[in-house]
Amino acid sequence: MKQVFVIGDIHGEYELFQEILKKFQPDKQQLILIGDLNDRGRKSKDCWLLGMELVEKYQAVYLRGNHEQYFLEFMESPEDWFPSYLYNGGKETIESLLHKGATEEYSPTEIAMMIRSRYKKLLEFLNERPLYCEWGNYLFVHAGVDLTRDWHETSVQDFLWIREPFHEGKNNTGKTIVFGHTITPMLYGDMQTTALWQSDGKIGIDGGAVFGGSLHGVVFDNSGIVHDYEIPNTKGPWQPDF
Repeated sequence: MKQVFVIGDIHGEYELFQEILKKFQPDKQQLILIGDLNDRGRKSKDCWLLGMELVEKYQAVYLRGNHEQYFLEFMESPEDWFPSYLYNGGKETIESLLHKGATEEYSPTEIAMMIRSRYKKLLEFLNERPLYCEWGNYLFVHAGVDLTRDWHETSVQDFLWIREPFHEGKNNTGKTIVFGHTITPMLYGDMQTTALWQSDGKIGIDGGAVFGGSLHGVVFDNSGIVHDYEIPNTKGPWQPDF
């Protein structure tokens, strides 16, 4: 493939996901999803099923995000993870997989059992998601890498969660690192700029769609950014209902 088409953090914003995919050209572009398809937005299940379909149909690369990890950890230890997972947007994911009100109706263990019995294939799929993808001179990753060592030695925790040490560290990897996880309004420090953030061979593409920002679909070729499609969320930000 001559180009890569990479999509930022979706967080259950299914309509935006569908909209941005209209720009994807499968005949000449490798599709990469930067992770965090679930939590906060209302349609995590739909986003996950579409993500699975894209992997099967187009050999898309769907990277594991910290919210995929959060969900899997909840599924492993439901009683331990339930309060923090709910607080971080998991309530919407559970309701999209089961039904509205499920988090009040059942115990965490019952919820995990029902999800496991209904979505075996989805759980297997999420467990198989890779932590990074190399393409030419680019490295695509959810949160970032540990810049104090060979990037290959980055811990799973840092691939999924790292923020300031990566944003502020010196990029000596020889690669352009494209990442999501930290919304660009935070990277710009003004809490409003949703444009791509670029510094020292690092490109942040999470425009904070679920928070009322925008979803990015960025096309790269060997020489750099070819096009940046930015679709604003006009419906307004995620508002937890608890």
